[in-house]
Amino acid sequence: MRNFFSPAQLGHAPTRELHNGGFTAYAETPSRAQQIAAAIGGAEAPGDHGMAAIEAVHTADYLAFLREAPARWAAAGRPGDAMGYVWPIVGRRALKLDRIDGQIGRYSFDASTPLTAQTWDAAYWSAQSVLAATHAVLEGDRAAFALCRPPGHHAGADYYGGYCYLNTAAIAAQAARNAGVRRVAILDIDYHHGNGTQDIFWERGDVFYASLHADPATDYPFYWGHADEIGDGEGRGTTLNLPLPHGTTRDPFRRAQAVALDAIAHFAPDLLVLSFGADTWEGDPISHFALTTADYAVLARDIAACGWPCVVAMEGGYAIDALGANVRSLLTGF
Repeated sequence: MRNFFSPAQLGHAPTRELHNGGFTAYAETPSRAQQIAAAIGGAEAPGDHGMAAIEAVHTADYLAFLREAPARWAAAGRPGDAMGYVWPIVGRRALKLDRIDGQIGRYSFDASTPLTAQTWDAAYWSAQSVLAATHAVLEGDRAAFALCRPPGHHAGADYYGGYCYLNTAAIAAQAARNAGVRRVAILDIDYHHGNGTQDIFWERGDVFYASLHADPATDYPFYWGHADEIGDGEGRGTTLNLPLPHGTTRDPFRRAQAVALDAIAHFAPDLLVLSFGADTWEGDPISHFALTTADYAVLARDIAACGWPCVVAMEGGYAIDALGANVRSLLTGF
């Protein structure tokens, strides 16, 4: 399996985030990617596929904001990383907001996802890594891995949060569709629900989104990922959420994944995008499942046995010392 990653993805390194009511060190550190790259034996640098595939998923005003916000924050005399503190909770409108504080609230949904001067470049090359993996699969590889960092599945078409700025899984799925792939499925097995991915394809009938995740009644992102969310319009029935309780181990997780794979098989995709988060591991510091390192190979074998060409996009996982081994286990299973 070919692996893709750009060193430019390491530049994004916020100093702190607001978590559970207090400031703490930023969890989505560059060392995550470094540990993974070392464990899998390195990765190819992706080529630059440009902005078209990113613009096919994210709005133009949002992309301009991501590029310009850190400089505008600094120009306003603000110290440190750009971070919001006020958000609209009822019906966002297309208001003309000149102050950077208001714009951050307009385009984000939490205070755990700061912007730095290097964020855009890192997110851009994270997207290029997933595009390189997608093109490898479209050109005949059975599977390819994109070491996406920052991750992507919490980012919507016009908002960021959950450490995510550009939705790499959605970018891969849309790029495949634009290349002529008839139907694409996304399987999300990160601990947290991929609210951004769900939102992007909520009314689409050509992309199926299935997610196994911690029950949002108790876990982030709280407001998305409940079992009764199934899509709308042409997308009604192409969203499947399978919330799981704290302490979930391999067997119940595997059974839930089998439900998702059966639903995806019924959809009959021509390509699968796997959003993989290793924050389901038993020792992850911010999560509460109990999968072991060996379990990831089992889950991957189940996915690979379905026979769909597969783009694997890295999402979460914050137990740094175990992260490389967990990713290597998953890739071995393919």
